[in-house]
Amino acid sequence: MKCPCGTGRAYADCCEPYITGKRKAPTAEALMRSRYSAYVEHAVDYIINTCVQRGKDDIDLKQTRDWSEQSTWLGLNIILTEKGGPADTGGTVEFEARYERNGLKETHHERAKFVRKNDEWLYDEGRLVPKTTVRSSPKVGRNEPCPCGNGKKYKHCCGR
Repeated sequence: MKCPCGTGRAYADCCEPYITGKRKAPTAEALMRSRYSAYVEHAVDYIINTCVQRGKDDIDLKQTRDWSEQSTWLGLNIILTEKGGPADTGGTVEFEARYERNGLKETHHERAKFVRKNDEWLYDEGRLVPKTTVRSSPKVGRNEPCPCGNGKKYKHCCGR
């Protein structure tokens, strides 16, 4: 079985040894990939145990388990990795995790910070990356004709 994290390697040779505790993730990116795989495999304890202590205290176990189990995980895309190597003490991984829940396809886009303590990489904090909406048609001015075609000004029609 291929690993859900997207490396193309077998799960048993990729993320499974980290999730089962046989090995520690050597880099921040490896920890990020294994945490995604843990969501796919519903290994919520691993997700919690790979957080810094204050992060563990903030996690809602039921909500995390529900998100893991009620989602169909569609893929992980690593966008950017800054530091986070075997010799570093910190690093950042920007990623997109795609999933489907309740019939809706979603993308969780996050810029996550990791720290290495006692030779172990831990998730420190993350910030969602806002999605920029691009308008497909030009903006309609208030006093322009309404695009619905009824002949009224936009402000007296669909612009209300």
